[in-house]
Amino acid sequence: MAIVGRFSESASAIRYRAVLSARELLELVWAAGGEPIQYLPTGTRDWQVELSEIDAVILPGGGDLDPALYGGTLGPEIYDVNNLQDAEDLELARRALEAELPVLGICRGMHVLNVLRGGTLNEHMDEPHRHVLQSIQVPVEAGLGLSGVVEISCYHHQSIKEPGSGVEITAVAGDGTFEAVSLRSGGWCKGVQWHPEDTWRTDPRQLLLMQTFIHQSSG
Repeated sequence: MAIVGRFSESASAIRYRAVLSARELLELVWAAGGEPIQYLPTGTRDWQVELSEIDAVILPGGGDLDPALYGGTLGPEIYDVNNLQDAEDLELARRALEAELPVLGICRGMHVLNVLRGGTLNEHMDEPHRHVLQSIQVPVEAGLGLSGVVEISCYHHQSIKEPGSGVEITAVAGDGTFEAVSLRSGGWCKGVQWHPEDTWRTDPRQLLLMQTFIHQSSG
């Protein structure tokens, strides 16, 4: 499955700027039965061709989307904006949905899906959810494979403000933060605000979420 790498200005072992994927996320995909393939963001990739060899797409966490993409303002809290990264994520998401491939958006990835559909973001939350564990209610209808009261690991300072076209909110935290979405499309497309890779080793339900996603690519 395709995962677009994230730009990093430094990586000590490499000595230069880097293109990275979170190791915990890759190991979660592997443990759930998937094969993660990292792609370099180039802005010139023909995703329509690339995706003919891909079973599914993960849009992972990362820096902030450029607020100009959703009519927002570039405030002092916004960080790691990269126009090439944004363009690659949005094009990949667009092409994956057109191909009706299974898509899972995680944190920033969920924001990408929402902005792609014309939605907006809260540019900075009054109380950012960084290093936060909280419990939320996830309904069976969310289609994530996990349901009931679920403990989630959050690391974000933005959230969905106005859902885009066809973006259905499927789980909400006690403070009103939208925690999961489902997109009306031809394929399986979900987004979660939290990071399942943070706690999958101790919480089997986070592994179940990834297994549910991967099952879609083989079904």
